[in-house]
Amino acid sequence: MFARRLTHALAIVLLGLAAAASFAQRGQTEGINDPYLEPDLEIDEWVDRFEGESREVFVHRHRIAASLGLKPGQSVADVGAGTGLYVPLLAERVGPTGKVYAVDISPGFIEYIRERAKERGLSQVVAVLSTEHSIGLPENSLDMIFTSDAYHHFVYYQDMLASMHKALRPGGELIVIDYDIEAEDVSPAVAGHVGKTKEEFRRQIEEGGFRFVEDMTLDGMSTSFIYRFVRE
Repeated sequence: MFARRLTHALAIVLLGLAAAASFAQRGQTEGINDPYLEPDLEIDEWVDRFEGESREVFVHRHRIAASLGLKPGQSVADVGAGTGLYVPLLAERVGPTGKVYAVDISPGFIEYIRERAKERGLSQVVAVLSTEHSIGLPENSLDMIFTSDAYHHFVYYQDMLASMHKALRPGGELIVIDYDIEAEDVSPAVAGHVGKTKEEFRRQIEEGGFRFVEDMTLDGMSTSFIYRFVRE
C-alpha cells in the first residue's frame, strides 16, 4: 500500500515538473496560433493579409530570397510557411535537384501550399504538417531553416529550437526574420503581439545551440530584422 501511494505521489510530482517546464518555455501566449487551426480556414483572407504591400517581407521578398545564399541541390525548410509566400522563391534557388520543405501547423495552409506547388510543377516542394513542439523533419536533413514572421508564434520555443537544431546538418544555417518591436515604425499593437525584442529572441536562439553570425537586415526595412545563425 505504501509503495503504491509513493508511486502515485511521484507520478504527480513528475507531471507537475513537466507542466512547469512547459510553462517556463512559453515564448508567447498559448492559443496565439488557434486562428490557423480552424477547420473552415478562409485561405483567401490570409493570402490578402500575408501577401500585401503593407508587409516588408512581401515588399522585399525577392531581395530577401537572393540574400540567403542558397545553392542548387540544397535542402531548406520554410518553418511557419503560412500561405507559401516564399516557397516558390526558395524552390527557384535550390532548383529541381534541391528540396523545399514547407512546414506549418495549419492543415489548411499545408493543403493550399501542396496544391499550389503541384500547379506550378514544383516537384522539389514537400508540404509538412508540424506541431507547436516540432517541425517534424528528420535529423541532419537540412542545409538551412528559414522562418519569416513566425518565430514569435513559437509558443514552446525551446522544443522548436531543439527540433530545428536536430534537423539541421552541422554548420547548417538558421535565418530568422521577425518584427523589431523597438523600431519607430512598429505599431503598439504589433509590438504587443510580438512581445519580445530582437535581442531577447537572439538570446533564446543562442541558448538553443545556435551561434549568431550576422545581422542581415536589408536597407529599406524599417519594421523587421533578419538574423543569421549557424548550428553549433
